[in-house]
Amino acid sequence: MNLLRTLLAAGVLGAGLASAPALGEPPRDSERAFQERHDGRSMPLQLLERRVMPFVGPGADYLGPEINGGSYRMKFIQNGRVIWVDVDPSTGRIIRRAHDR
Repeated sequence: MNLLRTLLAAGVLGAGLASAPALGEPPRDSERAFQERHDGRSMPLQLLERRVMPFVGPGADYLGPEINGGSYRMKFIQNGRVIWVDVDPSTGRIIRRAHDR
């Protein structure tokens, strides 16, 4: 019975350690973006979206953002083409604009 309890406890502890992030592991992009927004180093996503929309053009549908390193990648679709707009979250400046062919 003690062996069973020991094995069960070891399994529970092992599962908890396996799901915990490794010490010294760099934060994920989403965690870093949250912290930057919390610390006031980046603009709110809604404000960035409002700034970018006029540059995409009329008739574009906004599909949503991705956090890509130190920037936001906003995804749009217009006339069947996907448009990606990379934005610096601290300044709102458009870094890059690309589309599929």
